[in-house]
Amino acid sequence: MKYGKTLRVTVIGAICLSLAACGGRGGKTPSSTARTTSHKEEIQGAATKSSVFDFLNAKPDQTVQVNRYLWTASLDVLSFLPVQSVDPFTGVIVTGYGTPPGGGRSYRATIHIKDPALDARSLNVALQSKGGAVSASTTRAVEDAILSRARQLRIADGKL
Repeated sequence: MKYGKTLRVTVIGAICLSLAACGGRGGKTPSSTARTTSHKEEIQGAATKSSVFDFLNAKPDQTVQVNRYLWTASLDVLSFLPVQSVDPFTGVIVTGYGTPPGGGRSYRATIHIKDPALDARSLNVALQSKGGAVSASTTRAVEDAILSRARQLRIADGKL
């Protein structure tokens, strides 16, 4: 019985010491011979540091940084796939498995539109089938179809 109590006290003490070691001066070790910042600068620097909970007070960015033509073209070209989730603020479209018209293999896609420009660098498509990876040529063909449809939408919109 005494052994159990001693073990418990030792474990609790070790946990307390490890937690105490996590605190401190943020990884900075002050030099005893020279001090580069004053106390006032140190306090101001601490006031500008962010914490884990700053995201609760942060205001979301109200501008959408996704090209609307690429977004619409992606949904149009891959309309045979069921949409699982979309996030227009980050530009991510995740679809479920679906079979293209006239095809026998089912696919799933993740589309990421990274830039507001109507450019090939702005579009990233990842395809997957139930059998494994999809060839790079198939992925490239889907990307080309989305880019072509986006250009058609832009021309039809008349904002050249």
